Parts: sequence; structure tokens; C-alpha cells
Amino acid sequence: MLQEYLPVLIFLGVAAGIGMLLLALGFLIGTGVKDDEKLSPYECGFEAFDDSRMKFDVRYYLVAILFIIFDLEIAFLFPWAVSLDTVGQFGIISMGIFLAILVIGFIYEWKKGALDWD
Repeated sequence: MLQEYLPVLIFLGVAAGIGMLLLALGFLIGTGVKDDEKLSPYECGFEAFDDSRMKFDVRYYLVAILFIIFDLEIAFLFPWAVSLDTVGQFGIISMGIFLAILVIGFIYEWKKGALDWD
């Protein structure tokens, strides 16, 4: 039973070795010169705030959440495409309904202006 885990242990050892090697090369080859621009805080597309209670624009987060939602919904297409020959007519119709709902939601968000940057 222990022999079945040997490939996993070899994989983890090689991955850890490559990770350590790349970190060591970064420290050895890198210049280590840090200027004010590199050390400045930067997060989520804009400069950090002075006050944590300051109002800010949430459009960036809205677009990011919409992207994640649609990306995850599209991920459902891969298992369906792999098993296309076994799902039959019912699978094709149900995926068509799923895609129609997805397109309607996308058009709704587009018309509401959720994807506009202005």
C-alpha cells in the first residue's frame, strides 16, 4: 500500500526542490534594489487609502465578481462537452436552457451598465 504513494511523494519532492531552486536563484541573481515606487502599497487597481472609512468606487469589485460568476458558469460546459455522447437529447436541451439563462443574465447586466468603466 505504501508503494502506491511513492509517485506522489516523488512529485512533492521534485516540486519542493524546484520551488527552493527558483527562490534561491531569485535571491542570488536579483539586484535587491528597492525604490519608493516598488515599496508603495498598491491593491486592487488603485492606491491605498489614508483612512479605512473613506468611500471608494466599487465598480472594480463588481466587474471582478461578475467575471468570476460567468467564468464558473462557463466551467460547467467542460464536463458536458466531455460526456456529450452519453447525455443524449435531454442533456443537450438542458444545456441549451442553461446557456439561454446565462446569455439573458449577461445581456441584463450589460444593459444595466454593470460592465462599463465610465
